[in-house]
Amino acid sequence: MSVATDFDDIRPYNDDEVRPTIERLLGDREFLDTVARLKLPTFSRFAAPLLRPLVRHVLRRETAAVNSVADFQQRIEKYMRRLLDETMTDLTVSGLDHLKPGRAYCFVSNHRDIAMDSACVNWILYHNGFQTLRIAIGDNLLTKPFASDLMRLNKSFIVNRSATAPKEKLRAARKLSSYIHHSVVNDNANIWIAQREGRAKDGLDKTNPAIISMLAMARDKSETFGAFLARANIVPVSISYEWDPCDVD
Repeated sequence: MSVATDFDDIRPYNDDEVRPTIERLLGDREFLDTVARLKLPTFSRFAAPLLRPLVRHVLRRETAAVNSVADFQQRIEKYMRRLLDETMTDLTVSGLDHLKPGRAYCFVSNHRDIAMDSACVNWILYHNGFQTLRIAIGDNLLTKPFASDLMRLNKSFIVNRSATAPKEKLRAARKLSSYIHHSVVNDNANIWIAQREGRAKDGLDKTNPAIISMLAMARDKSETFGAFLARANIVPVSISYEWDPCDVD
């Protein structure tokens, strides 16, 4: 059983939470209908309820051996491979020679695509002997409970963007900073976070200074700002697509 922590409302799921979460998803009608619409868009418009038993059966079979986060990500890897094979002619990377597989890093990335930015970084790390990422995702993208479950199964943690009051925003930023610090320093886990809120729709990848300020909220007051940033193992990431997802914008 997982030990309760101050981060339970934002952290990814632990291994012992994977199977109960999958069972919850298999009983979620809205989730099953969403899968049906993705796989059978024409038929599901008229008979989504009739497809639920079939979708549930297929998903239960697909996830029968999934009992940990690693198991879940291995299943995701199969679909990610198919997606890359169908949509990309080439995927290249440079800079991995400066990183050590056994060490944790905070990857601060430019942001052009909601899903593919972190997915591509994850894919490259996974296939080069590095651990996969804990991925920061805004709660504005998790309006459905099943979406939150899916993302947290895939090692995503939640960034509170719905806070409006100044004190509430400050509390949320401090918790986020503490969680990232805890992940890198205590859990030796890699982190992915965008360099600013929202995608760069004008093509200008400029880091919001508030991101660095947020990261530094967790530092000990006796530690210098520079020393903390060095210990945080920040790695800048630059992602470029031949056809930029935000070109139209």
